[in-house]
Formats: sequence, C-alpha cells, structure tokens
Amino acid sequence: MTEKKKADSIRDKIHEIIFEADTPMGKLFDIVLLLTITLSVLVVMLESVAPLQAKYARIFISVEWFFTVIFTIEYLLRLYSVKRAWSYATSFFGVIDLLAILPAYLSFFFTGGKYLLIIRALRLMRIFRIFKLGHFLYEGQAISKAIRASFAKITIFLTFVVLLVIIIGAVMYLIEGGNNEGFSSIPRSIYWAIVTLTTVGYGDITPRTDVGQFFSAAVMLLGYAIIAVPTGIVSAEFIRDARRNLHTTQVCRYCNREGHESDAVYCKFCGERLNP
Repeated sequence: MTEKKKADSIRDKIHEIIFEADTPMGKLFDIVLLLTITLSVLVVMLESVAPLQAKYARIFISVEWFFTVIFTIEYLLRLYSVKRAWSYATSFFGVIDLLAILPAYLSFFFTGGKYLLIIRALRLMRIFRIFKLGHFLYEGQAISKAIRASFAKITIFLTFVVLLVIIIGAVMYLIEGGNNEGFSSIPRSIYWAIVTLTTVGYGDITPRTDVGQFFSAAVMLLGYAIIAVPTGIVSAEFIRDARRNLHTTQVCRYCNREGHESDAVYCKFCGERLNP
C-alpha cells in the first residue's frame, strides 16, 4: 500500500468515526462528544457563580482549557477528514464547531470573552444524528423551506395586521381616551391592541367602560383567528413539500451534507460517490 493510499485510508476511517452515527464507533464517538460538550457548558455556567469562581478559579481555568484543547483537536480532525475543508468550515455545524473554541482564545484579548463558550451548547444539536433522528433535521429544513415559500403571503398578512392594530388602537383611543389614563395616546392604544390581538394580555392597560370592554372582547376573539392564518399558510406549503423517504446519517465527504436515502450510492447534492 502506497503512502497516499495509506493516508487516504486513515482519513476515511477518521471520517467514518467522526461523521457517521450509523457505525458503532461513530455512535460511541458522538455520545462521548455530547457528554464532553455538556460538561464543558456546565463548567462555564458554574464559573459564573461568584462564590465558586472565588474558590475554584484555577480549577475552572484548567478544566476549560482541557475542553478547549479537546475541541480544537476534534475540529482539526474534522477539517482533515473531509475532502473539501472549506465547505465544512463554512457549513452550519462547521461554524458552530469553530465558535465552540474561538471564545477561549479571544479571552486572551477580551475580558469576559470566555463566557461565550456557552455557545458550545449549540453543538448538542448533534444528538439528532446520534439517535437516528436525522429525519427531524430534514423536517426542520422542510419547515424553513416552507416559510421561505410563504414569505410573500406572510408579508401581506403582516401588513394587514399592522393596519388592523393601528385601526383598533385609534378606535380604542376614541372610546377610552377621555376616561382612562392608560389610553393616553394613539401609540399607547396601539400597544394595547398588539398585546390584546396576540392574546398575550399583560393587563397593564385595561378598558374601564362597557363599550371598551365589549370591543376588547371582540379583539381577543379576533386574535385567535389572526394566529391561525400564518399557521395555515406555512402548513400548506409544508404539506406540499413533504417527503416520506427514510434518510441515514451518512455525510458526503465532498459537500458535507446529509439526508441521503438508505440505498443511496451517490450524493444527491453534488453527485460524488458516498462510499468510494
């Protein structure tokens, strides 16, 4: 075996362990990684407690750098094992992995920068891949796509809502303005209209007159209908784009994307062979 083939074999093995959750070693690696991430986030949280920080400052620093070194090595191995390192580095998880270690090094230049290490909690999203919940990630992408497809409709809807709360606020100001200090101006009345229409109901501004209370009840009921509209728009797009294929956690080493069917031989995104 030539040196190049040996190096490629090592890279393939590292890629299989780090990126694939379908293999025993890959699953073990990801579980250990998640436990490490959880512990590192816990350390950052405990360090923010003043009495603990005063008593165990040196221990916290040592443990933080221990985790930082581990995550740095892991990040470099991820870059080494993929075919296109820049593609992985600019991907969602690639950016998160970089942000998980960057604050520790920034703490040399910016005081308090180490507390940004709490960003490591975002890496816990890898749990979807470990327990074969990758299809949830796909569904999340489908929802995102449905929202983008519904953008024009939602924009029109929000424009209608803005006009509606302005009208409701103005009407409520006419009804309550002279009898209620809470409705002291149309902007304040519009604030009440937004809170009431969205069914939040803080209660800091409430109508006192019978007409105002009746109008307020109508706005509350209208709020339920308003909330249902965007849900229906997005749901319709989501159903239209729904897919029922089973996907694996296999990651393409060229484009670093997953969501392939269980019998896929080539990447459906870039066309490269999945298992060379």
